[in-house]
Amino acid sequence: MKEYKLFIDGEWVGSSTETILDDINPATGGVWGRVHQASAADLERAIAAAYRARESWGNTLANEREAILLRAADELQKRIPEVAEVLIDEAGSTFGKAMFEASFVVNLLRSAAGECRRITGETMPSDSPGVFSMSVRRPLGVIAGIAPFNFPFLLATKKVALALAAGNTFILKPATYTPVTGLKIAEIFEAAGLPKGVLNVVPVQGSVLGNTFVEDPRIRMITFTGSTEVGRELSAAAGRQFKRITLELGGKSPLIVLKDADVDYAVNAAAFGIFLHQGQVCMANSRLIVEAPIFDAFCDKLATKISGFKVGDPRDPHTVIGPLIDRKQCAVLDRHVADAVANGARLLHGGKSEGAFYQPTILAGVTPDMVVFREESFGPAVSVIRAADSEEALRLANDSCYGLSSGLITNDLQKAFDLSLRLEAGMVHINDASIMDEPHVPFGGIKDSGMGREGGHHSMDEMTELKWITVQMGKRPFPF
Repeated sequence: MKEYKLFIDGEWVGSSTETILDDINPATGGVWGRVHQASAADLERAIAAAYRARESWGNTLANEREAILLRAADELQKRIPEVAEVLIDEAGSTFGKAMFEASFVVNLLRSAAGECRRITGETMPSDSPGVFSMSVRRPLGVIAGIAPFNFPFLLATKKVALALAAGNTFILKPATYTPVTGLKIAEIFEAAGLPKGVLNVVPVQGSVLGNTFVEDPRIRMITFTGSTEVGRELSAAAGRQFKRITLELGGKSPLIVLKDADVDYAVNAAAFGIFLHQGQVCMANSRLIVEAPIFDAFCDKLATKISGFKVGDPRDPHTVIGPLIDRKQCAVLDRHVADAVANGARLLHGGKSEGAFYQPTILAGVTPDMVVFREESFGPAVSVIRAADSEEALRLANDSCYGLSSGLITNDLQKAFDLSLRLEAGMVHINDASIMDEPHVPFGGIKDSGMGREGGHHSMDEMTELKWITVQMGKRPFPF
């Protein structure tokens, strides 16, 4: 069985306390690897290494950073099957999702490479005579990232690659469930020739990490993807330290289907948007809000479609529904289903589990007073909600503490744009599912779904400091 070490200051090192934990395959429940866990001393080594490297890396020429990111992309291109294997075994990804995720990151790295040359300031007119006024962007220094388990390779690499492109050094804490995926990122950058100390990857238990990232003054920014509860705590703690933070948190994303929609197409979009990766996606369209005239037909077609979904071995290319990352989540889904049915919803399909595998589940006639309407299920369960018209659909969509992503299916272009501007979400996808991402877009949400944006030049703005510089040409007359 393979053993994985920490990556600190360009070296693969064992835990200083010799703490090694089992890495569990969620599909089988068996141990498939063992991973060293960082101690407080190991964290200090990682932070110190990143801090030492910050000036040299921050002053590296843009074309040199670009070349390393492009080499990392080429290295990953060769290793896509290897990374996909880890995503299947460690994260419970189905074969198709794993291949998509690994391939997406190749383009992400190339996109980040392009950002190295696009970190720009501006010149500004001055009210004072003889003054040349300009702004420049400088790296923050050390950034710490905390990654989630659901798309662990994509979301962690996005944080790392964009931070490096901006000239920052980085400390990555992979998700507890998926530490090896984070260490694969270190392997790829090591092969690409990244200087020592620029990237450090430290699997660490939350009890050991504590508030280290927040309280250490050498770390200038935290970028976090995870639950709203943890994000709220991090935000409050970071605020007390005047520390920059970006948060991509939970969601209860709506997909509005208006009465003029192509029902078959809407069903396909809805099914993809909730059942990809067993519904363990922050932007999954877990609330389907359907106009009354097509509500029954939509429910019937959706139930028929998912009745053919294969549930089981994630290595089988035909599998649609693989395992949940932790079988304990099945109890959450059971609670949501039971509450909905007790309050009048109809269970059209699913509602059962075996081990970590939960059947794709449809609840029809869900209303705002049900738990499943409000709480994030993070599993393969979807609520179908009846709306009398488009205005009620909008009201139901916005009736949530979350505001990450959303979708809207209609052939009425004017109505589509009107509703998209009024939807309370950081992202709106017209005639598509709510699940969408590209390397260069401003990815992020509002309300309890977080703050800040990740992707392209938007990350360059988040991960650099804007500095105003003036040059006095000639002698300025002073009043005294």
